[in-house]
Amino acid sequence: MLRSEGGRWRRRSLLAAGAAALSTTACMLGGPAIPAEVAPATPLALPQLPPGSRLDTLGGLVIDDAALGFGGLSGLHLDGDLGVTAVSDLGHWMTARIELREGRPAGLSGLRSGPLRDGSGVPLRRGFHGDAEALARLPDGTWLVGFERWHRIRAYATLDAPARYVEAPPGLDRAEDNGGLESLAVLPDGRWLAIAESLGVPGRGGLRRAWLGRPGRWRPLAYRSAEDFFPVDAAPLPDGGALVLERRFSLFGGFDGRLVRIPAPVLHEAGPEAVLEGEELLRLASPLPADNFEGVSAARVGGRTLVAMISDDNQNLLQRTLLLLFVLAED
Repeated sequence: MLRSEGGRWRRRSLLAAGAAALSTTACMLGGPAIPAEVAPATPLALPQLPPGSRLDTLGGLVIDDAALGFGGLSGLHLDGDLGVTAVSDLGHWMTARIELREGRPAGLSGLRSGPLRDGSGVPLRRGFHGDAEALARLPDGTWLVGFERWHRIRAYATLDAPARYVEAPPGLDRAEDNGGLESLAVLPDGRWLAIAESLGVPGRGGLRRAWLGRPGRWRPLAYRSAEDFFPVDAAPLPDGGALVLERRFSLFGGFDGRLVRIPAPVLHEAGPEAVLEGEELLRLASPLPADNFEGVSAARVGGRTLVAMISDDNQNLLQRTLLLLFVLAED
């Protein structure tokens, strides 16, 4: 979500005209899947991208927040069976499978959801404790969730299990409430890539603090986004590289986004305080739907690399929860 703070529009604010936020009154607490007759998503046609684009559009879905029970989806994970998992900044998780019709997204099946929990198994309270923004998965299936406001990473054997402590990158606690860890990825070589949304690098204007490594072996780096853009998610690529999703918002221009790729050799050779900067693959602007895209993931599916992106609707009547699906062109 966005908010206005000192004239700068950031997370948790309403879009332009002060539309009333939706009040979340119910959410599923896990257990049985939603019955098949409930349609939690409807297809969304996407325009084809210009020739030479590195991505081809497959289509999208509009997720029904009423069926899900909440919005605010942010961190995203896509697996090789078209399973999608996301966390919400309202302290919840959801998982489902994308169903295809003639190769294009047609709906979701097997939808499940529930609250994220603390170390004692108690559901997290909405707000300071439950602001989940990043999602990644370790090779053994453990889930990693990054939180803002109370800046931290927690590990979950399953998303309905109690949280386990994870050592956060050094200095993350200096981030402002809503400028912390939105980007977290586990690379194929086992290292973790973490990028703060707005935590700057002292003496290096315009750069965001990033880290590469793992708990106990964090290496401080820097990340350069496009002007006025903020990094809001990251995802590993099968070739060892990474995707970074960036977002921009202005009162009169609305939302804009860009997807960039950091090549595997850049990550492999990155020394301490190296500056990471990606090559733009996609601009999330008209004719594509423009919204508050905050989650990205990639997976090999049927011999192709698919890229999924999800938007956070800010619990706002003027916005939607969108799930977009693309094919990444091979080099």
